[in-house]
Amino acid sequence: MPIKIQESLPAQRILEDENIFVMTENRAMHQDIRPLKVLILNLMPTKIETETQFLRKLSNSPLQVEVEFMQTESYKPRHVEENHLDTFYTVFDDVKDRKFDGLIITGAPLELTRFEDVVYWKELCEIMEWSKTHVHCTLHSCWGACAALYYHYGIKRIVTEKKFSGVYEHRVLKKKSPLFRGFDDVFYMPQSRSFTLDREDVEKHFDLEIMAESDESGIAIIKRRDSSQFFITGHPEYDSKTLLREYERDTLKGLNPSIPKHYFPDDDPTKKPMVRWFSAGQLLYSNWLNYYVYQSTPYDVTSIDGNEEHVKDAGD
Repeated sequence: MPIKIQESLPAQRILEDENIFVMTENRAMHQDIRPLKVLILNLMPTKIETETQFLRKLSNSPLQVEVEFMQTESYKPRHVEENHLDTFYTVFDDVKDRKFDGLIITGAPLELTRFEDVVYWKELCEIMEWSKTHVHCTLHSCWGACAALYYHYGIKRIVTEKKFSGVYEHRVLKKKSPLFRGFDDVFYMPQSRSFTLDREDVEKHFDLEIMAESDESGIAIIKRRDSSQFFITGHPEYDSKTLLREYERDTLKGLNPSIPKHYFPDDDPTKKPMVRWFSAGQLLYSNWLNYYVYQSTPYDVTSIDGNEEHVKDAGD
């Protein structure tokens, strides 16, 4: 949360230049507070594991957040009990007339499938279009980010010969962005994907900006300049053993996977994985929730229409 200071205090400019969020008395007096409504479209087959990972990141905040989970109606997952979905999940028809402060669209294990061949592609496109007028800020994760960039901008993913699997070092490109408040110049984030994005394809679209990238795994974070959409190619929400479980799963399937890079000490899968991304992952989601959702979403959630003013990101 911000610190509240007197109007025109000289320290205000200094603190803001240091990427510290301050709030003047005048702004604090006019700030209305209510629970944030966040919808998560969970496309992962490991529903409960994914729920836990995202809730862990969203909960470590003084903000009150009401989270709802949504599944696709055109495809029913086979790896979770139907009773769990009936109890805890909604479908698009149930929420399409409502407004939300935030939406998270997760990844999905569909890296080698053409988007148009995905069973629920038409439904997902409808949800992504709906989000532009019914959600204040949307965050897309991994395959969800790639799907959104393709749908909204026609940016195609580039399938790679080898999968990016491991914990990679990333560079912050927009150091003054609120998204990176509290970050070091470099941070670590798990990647688990068989695609990359061409930088020129992204840079053709002026309303997009690249926020972070890795020398090894390429573009990591993109956002719209108006801060209404974020696209993250990695998994800052992963827990300590997620990459291990994926490696063991693919090994049992006979896929001969590469050992996740920079994950096991000495690249030895018999050793306990080394966690280096928890703090950055927590900061990323806390900053997104605070600065890009809470600080600019309308007090009356029903007034969201896609035209409201978002956070002005100073960038660099």
